Order: sequence, then structure tokens, then C-alpha cells
Amino acid sequence: MAPGPVGPFMQTILVTGAGNGIGRAIIMHFHGSGWRVIGLDTDAGALAELREVLPREAGLFLTCDVGKEAAVRTAFDRIADWLGEDRLDCLVNNAGIADPYAGPLDRMELADWNSWLDASLTGAFLVTRAALIHLRRANRASIVNISSTRAVMSEPETFAYAAAKGGLDALTHSLAVSLGPDIRVNAIRPGWIETGPWQKSGARTHPDHRETDHSQHPAGRIGRAQDIAEAVAYLHDATFVTGQHLNIDGGMTVKMIYEH
Repeated sequence: MAPGPVGPFMQTILVTGAGNGIGRAIIMHFHGSGWRVIGLDTDAGALAELREVLPREAGLFLTCDVGKEAAVRTAFDRIADWLGEDRLDCLVNNAGIADPYAGPLDRMELADWNSWLDASLTGAFLVTRAALIHLRRANRASIVNISSTRAVMSEPETFAYAAAKGGLDALTHSLAVSLGPDIRVNAIRPGWIETGPWQKSGARTHPDHRETDHSQHPAGRIGRAQDIAEAVAYLHDATFVTGQHLNIDGGMTVKMIYEH
């Protein structure tokens, strides 16, 4: 029998790509706010660390490749058992390939192209579809898709990543229209976010960035993973906001840059 929403655990959030980086920061932020958390990731070691630090009744962590339909179906069988008749309040489609660089277009294999789309765009579709039955039990459920500023601006040889995130932006406003008013759907476009401190223990880093790295942002610093977690919390609470794409980038997408 699934644990019921009693005691401090009054709401539940599901985060894909939960093992490291932004996903881990979201999990820990919402757990710290009294939520139950469900995390999906392909990194079994990272999920094992989360299981060690969070009590069993507070979290469910499952190894899952969200770009594969059968894997998502299996994961949601477990999720349904764990939730029972309880609701899912928020879904964060965060999974994706972090490295945006694909190399020259004429050397890229179709399988590599598909890997970017599957991890981010197809994964968001499959997980959202599977989560609907649980989200619809909530009074004001929300979905937050983690897109990227590269959905609207590019560096060379990032076309597969940009296409995946641009598709996620389009999926966001389409879902908002299709699922509203019961479920609101928004996207966050992170800019330069330092995720080193939020990696699993064997990969954790604490980079010492140059002052110029910080100062080139109008906000005066590089982003932190916590900034994205806080933005997810805002979008979940903002009941008159849906179909929107929120840039969390320290102002970089509005800054004019000239070569000197």
C-alpha cells in the first residue's frame, strides 16, 4: 500500500533527470519544503545516493530511460503502486543530454540526432502522457518543462540540442492549451547554470569561475541550480501563468554583445 499524504507530506512532485545537477537541486528543494518526491534517471548510482539521504516514505527513485516507451511504462507501474489513490501535484520534465555540442552536421549520425530528441522531447511526451491520470487527481496540478535559452539562440554545432529544446518549447504551449484549466504547463529556459556542486559524489566539483564569467551577466553572477528549483516553485504556485517560457539566465538573452 502506498503511503498516504499525511504528516508533512501534503504534495508530491515527480522530476525526470533527478540524479544530478538541476534535477537533484529540484528534488532537494521540494523535499526541504515538505513535499514527497519521485525521481527518474538513468544514473543508478546517483539515485542510490538520494535514497540514502531521504527517508523511504519521502521519496521514490527509479532507474528509467524516459526516451523509451517500455521503460516509462514500467516506471509508472511502480509509481502507481507507490501513490495509490494519492495525487501527483507537479511534474518536471528535466531529463536531457547536458552537452549541447554535436559536432559538424555532415558527420552526425541519425542515431546521435535521435538521442538528443529522445532524451528531452520524446521523454517529456512519454512521461507527461503516463503522468496524466495522477496529475488529474490534483486540484491545481502543474507541469514544468526544463528547456534552454538555446531554444531561441545558438552557438555553432548545437543544432540537435537546440531542436530538442525548441520542440519542448512548442510542446509546452500546446499542452497548456490542451490540458488547461485543470493542468497548467510552463517551461523554464536556463542559461549558464553551474551544476558541479549538485553532481553525485564521484563527479562533484566546485568550480572557481573568473570574475569576467560572472560580470558578463547583467545580474552579476553565473546561475545556480537552486535558481531553477526556485523558479519551478514559483511556476507551480502562479495559478494565472500557463503556456509561458521563463528565461532564467541572469539577463544574458537581453544583452547586446559586440565583438571588439
